[in-house]
Amino acid sequence: MNAIYKRKIEAYTLTEILIVLVIIGILVLLALPNLMPLITKAKSTEAKLQLEHVHTLEKNYFYEKSKYTSDLNELGFIQEKLTTDGKDGRANYRIEIVQAGPTNFLARATAVADFNGNGTYNVWEIDQDKNLKEVVAD
Repeated sequence: MNAIYKRKIEAYTLTEILIVLVIIGILVLLALPNLMPLITKAKSTEAKLQLEHVHTLEKNYFYEKSKYTSDLNELGFIQEKLTTDGKDGRANYRIEIVQAGPTNFLARATAVADFNGNGTYNVWEIDQDKNLKEVVAD
């Protein structure tokens, strides 16, 4: 039974594992700046989808009332809790109706976080004709 305990098992040392982790960390840090535009693009999808939803709600409201509204509650749009509002927040964009009248409206999605750390917050807008455009690129 003593022979079982004396046999040496091949394994990696703690030092070898730590060196591999450091190398992986350095590679991630080198690749991260190249990935930031992709992260921003992925997050901007949220703004596009939310604005298209607001557009649909505004069109439905227009067909019922023959005018557009600037009240998101009147449309039935519920703003998801923002990431800046606490740990339960998941939305990265604040949605608002900037302008509404009898024949037109303009809705805006403004980022609540600076995705790439350059001090610029991403802004998207949509109008009654479903013209979706990025007003401020991040």
